[in-house]
Amino acid sequence: MSRKMSNQEIARLLKGMAAAYQIKSDQQFRVKAYEEAAVSVEHATSSVKDLWDDGKLETLSGVGKSIASYLDELFRTGKVKHFEKVMGEFPPAMFEYLKIPGVGAKTAYKLTKELKITSSKGAINRLKKAAKVGAISQIKGFAEESEKAILEGLGEIGKRGKEGQRMNLPFAGELAKEMINYMKQCPHVKRIDPLGSMRRRVATVGDLDFGVATKKSKEVIEHFCRYPKIKEVAAAGGNTARIVTRDNRQIDLKTMSPNAYGALLQHYTGSKQHNIHLREIAQKKGLSLSEYGIKMGKKSVKKYDTEEKFYQELGMDWIPPELREDTGEIEAAQEHQLPKLVKFKEIKGDFHIHSNYPIEPSHDLGTASIKEIVTKARKMGYQYVGIAEHNPSISQHSDKQIIAILKRKKDVVEQFKSSNKKLVRSTYLFNGLEIDIRPDGSLAIPEEGFDYLDFAVVSIHSSFRQPRPKATKRVLSGLNHPKARILGHPTGRMIYQREGMEFDWDQIFDFCQKNNKWLEISAWPTRLDLPDHLVREAVKSGVKMVVNSDAHQLEEMDLMEYGVSVARRGWAQKKDIINTLSYNQIKKLLC
Repeated sequence: MSRKMSNQEIARLLKGMAAAYQIKSDQQFRVKAYEEAAVSVEHATSSVKDLWDDGKLETLSGVGKSIASYLDELFRTGKVKHFEKVMGEFPPAMFEYLKIPGVGAKTAYKLTKELKITSSKGAINRLKKAAKVGAISQIKGFAEESEKAILEGLGEIGKRGKEGQRMNLPFAGELAKEMINYMKQCPHVKRIDPLGSMRRRVATVGDLDFGVATKKSKEVIEHFCRYPKIKEVAAAGGNTARIVTRDNRQIDLKTMSPNAYGALLQHYTGSKQHNIHLREIAQKKGLSLSEYGIKMGKKSVKKYDTEEKFYQELGMDWIPPELREDTGEIEAAQEHQLPKLVKFKEIKGDFHIHSNYPIEPSHDLGTASIKEIVTKARKMGYQYVGIAEHNPSISQHSDKQIIAILKRKKDVVEQFKSSNKKLVRSTYLFNGLEIDIRPDGSLAIPEEGFDYLDFAVVSIHSSFRQPRPKATKRVLSGLNHPKARILGHPTGRMIYQREGMEFDWDQIFDFCQKNNKWLEISAWPTRLDLPDHLVREAVKSGVKMVVNSDAHQLEEMDLMEYGVSVARRGWAQKKDIINTLSYNQIKKLLC
């Protein structure tokens, strides 16, 4: 291949194949296969090309032998003959329109046919012009609302950042783990830590930086420069080195003797503002800070093997890395008033996991069975787990059909619990549903359907540009139902794809606090939503939150740690997070 394709580009290719087969109409089993593979690729926390290089494509759930063989051809030759043949039957513009939020295969195909737009070049701009002059609303089956929704979607495309500039935290986190595991193979590495935004667990991370405590800097750097996935050594010498990976990620390494490692760790972790504030405090004390330690006047630099000792020298408690943004953490550390942040090990369950139960959903179906999910939850030490698939599609089902689907699902869950009593005794299974909050605030299942649920996660998946008052009213209306306990991915943001919605958060916080509703902190890689700054406001308002994985695949349940990171950056403590409660406590709240 002339260049490396990103996971997002590969996912779009697979979605294109799913769309092509959907229009063929007699290939629905292939539609599902390609859709599942696309979801798996899009949200993989490792580069799919790297997995192929390592012979590990089969570790991607949803990627079977057939699709894996096509990906092999793609990585070897830069194209897939079968893909070109199938997709070649349709106008290239159709696949461009699939990038528009809310536009599916049949809609995209119809737009190309009715507007006579076939070429991919300029297709987006031509569609935008057609929408602005009202041409779309004149097409049979479309209306002004459809035209407006397409215009909104086209606007979102224009806002998206360039792929590859920064990494979502979960993706960066997995790369960091891989590097740390590799570096620990070197016997001279006494300790290794990520630095900068990765250590602060910021939602997006640029280049990766690491610090290493060692007495053998030369040997450690030589080992670093032999990293298996290296593309080139950009620099190496003294106590630093820089490499560029095959994925074009820059990784820097800094070494320090163990007795001064605490100072290096502090110096390269805090945000610029945090470190400037620390220097101002130090200057008033006649001190000078550096990556080597703290110096008083003309005296030699005093070294610190731990960060705790470094901060103590400045008259304050050690500050958790996630808080080092100069938003009050320094003052709190001086007054010994820092919060005791929630820990991943304190999480006792996950309420938002999509199983593969055939609920005929409005959005993506999960890939794991109920038994696989509960077994995985047990291995993670959870006391309970909630399955919450997307609601059945309201455009494809009548109310009667939706109720029947939900009843069947409840029967299946009850049968599972009856047949797996030992498993469920250790990890209880709650039967939930993720339900769309429609633009008017109504929920996308009939009232009788709630009788078959233990709880509901209510979420917005459309009409993201409503005015603040209308959007706020919409959320409060959706949350008002007694079974609606959780507001899923509350702002609706998609990192690098879509900004969050505008709400009156004071109203939402007040409603949640008074009515025992919980705001979700979604660990889904492109969401990490509620964002950390709103988590902190929720904490101040006394609103309870729940950290969920929103997993669509079994391995995505492990993303929970990144949701906890968002909670920690928002100053959340154990008492602020509902799913740190025991099963008996949770059962009282839900029943």
